[in-house]
Amino acid sequence: MENAFVKKEKIQLGDIPAIIYRPEKIAGDELLPTIIFYHGWGSNKESQEFRGFTLASFGFQVILPDSIYHGERNPVDHEKVENMGKYFWKVILNNIKELETLVQAAIEKHQADPNRIGVAGHSMGGYTASGIFFNNEKIKVLAVLNGSCSWNYTNEQFAEVFHIKESPITPNDQEKIDKLDPYNRVEQLKNRPMLILHGEADEVVPIQGQRVFCERLRENKAASCLKYVEYPRLNHYVTTNMMEEMIGFFQEKL
Repeated sequence: MENAFVKKEKIQLGDIPAIIYRPEKIAGDELLPTIIFYHGWGSNKESQEFRGFTLASFGFQVILPDSIYHGERNPVDHEKVENMGKYFWKVILNNIKELETLVQAAIEKHQADPNRIGVAGHSMGGYTASGIFFNNEKIKVLAVLNGSCSWNYTNEQFAEVFHIKESPITPNDQEKIDKLDPYNRVEQLKNRPMLILHGEADEVVPIQGQRVFCERLRENKAASCLKYVEYPRLNHYVTTNMMEEMIGFFQEKL
């Protein structure tokens, strides 16, 4: 997807295949505000192209990476519940681990402004984006669409919904989840802006996890930099209103 104002390119950032969208007309040495947008479970970078194209239409450089076990990176059968249990958190933890490589390559090869980098994502991509934001103070802005910033709390909800009696998460991964869980790291916010958008009737990632997280921010007097919007009767979808809200937030904050 391209037009006279936005160009698209398939790129490789370290070992990470990605699609990059950027405004067509930029100065040769101009540094660009850059958004890294993460896809959800069972999705891939190509499925996020319209979102990337739309954001780039408003002057941002947008990077859409493939996560491991998705897209070009040895995909698994995402319809199998056992694969979700086995790989879901490994994908998120690996995305967080890979951030430094991705950002450095974007700065060195694609004119990303190191002082204007934001992260966003839908569903599992929202988990990833929140984990990155709360564990890397160099990231300036966060937008989470139908994701979770209360990782362990949402895990408990999943266990109830899917009647999981024994956690598929390894002890090593659980230790990493506990350490990186945004709910446990609200002190890292430090007045950096974050946007949370969620469908009130979400049947995939229940909204209660985000409500609990927002209450945690309020208890720690850290909610002044948060914008939180619930969408009545909306299930696990990204709407035009959500896109408009996200674009406006990045325009103001990034």
